[in-house]
Amino acid sequence: MPIVVRVPASTTNLGPGFDALGLALALHNRIEIDFAETPTVTVVGEGAGRLPADPSNLAYRVAADLCEAAGRPRPTLALRLHNAVPVRRGLGSSSTAIVGALVAANALLGEPFSREELLRRAVAIEGHPDNVTPTLLGGFQVVTMIGDRPVHVRLPFPPELTAVVAIPDREIETEHARAVLPPTVPSDDAVFNVGRVALLLAALAARRWEWLGAAMEDRLHQPYRAPLLPGFAEAIAAARAAGADGACLSGSGSALLALTRREPAAVGEAMVAALARAGTRATWRALPCDEEGAVVESA
Repeated sequence: MPIVVRVPASTTNLGPGFDALGLALALHNRIEIDFAETPTVTVVGEGAGRLPADPSNLAYRVAADLCEAAGRPRPTLALRLHNAVPVRRGLGSSSTAIVGALVAANALLGEPFSREELLRRAVAIEGHPDNVTPTLLGGFQVVTMIGDRPVHVRLPFPPELTAVVAIPDREIETEHARAVLPPTVPSDDAVFNVGRVALLLAALAARRWEWLGAAMEDRLHQPYRAPLLPGFAEAIAAARAAGADGACLSGSGSALLALTRREPAAVGEAMVAALARAGTRATWRALPCDEEGAVVESA
C-alpha cells in the first residue's frame, strides 16, 4: 500500500519579513509513493502536462536521494502527485514537492530521519527556509539561518484572520523575481523594514488590527517586483478598501495576499476586479492557516 502525504501551500514575507516569515495555508497537495519495479511519475491537477512525468521530476529526485542518504541503494519508485497548489505563483509549490517527497520517502523507509533533519535537507534543496518551514511544520513561522542551521520559532496566528489570495494567470519564476532585486538598498529602506516587521509581529500578537495595513508595507522587494504584475498597486488598494486589514505580495508573486477579519469574498472579488482592469486575469481563494504542516495520511 502506498504512503500518502498531505502537504500545505505557504505564503512568505507577509510584506516586510523578507525571507524571514512564513505561513502555512489550507490548500493542499498530496503525494503517493511506493517502491516499484519500474519508475513512474503521474501528475494530476496543477502542472499536469508541464511538470516532468519521469524520474527527473523534483519530487522523485528528492525522494530517491533521501533513500540513498538512509543507506539504501537508489530505489525504483512510483509517485503520484495530486496538485492543488498553483505553480510559480508565490504559494510554495516547489516547497510542497520537496517537503512532500521528504516526508513520504521517510515514512516509506520507516522514518529514520527526524523532522529537524528533514527540515535541514529541505532548506538545503530549496535554498531558503521561509517556505519549507511552515510547509513541513505548519502554522506561522519566524525563520532564519544561523550558519548552515535553519532556526525557527512558531508564533500563534490569530484565528480571527483569514488569508485571501488572488491568483493571477501570470506565472513568475522565483529566479526572475529575485533577479530584479538590487544588490544593495538605501539604509532608510532597511530601517523602514525593520520597523515594519517588528510592528507586524507586535500587531498580530496584540491583535492591534488597525496597524496591520502599515505593518505589511515593504521597501526591500515589493517596489522592485511590482512591475512584474500589472495592477499590483491597484489590487492592494482595492483589498484595503474592501475591508482587508492588510495586503501584500505573496512570496515572490504573482499571487497577492490579504489578511481580513471581514467578508473574504468582498476582498477577493475586489482584488480580482482591480487586476482585471489592468489586464490581468485572476481568481481568488479564502484560506485559513494550516496548523498541521505535512501529514502522513496513510501508511
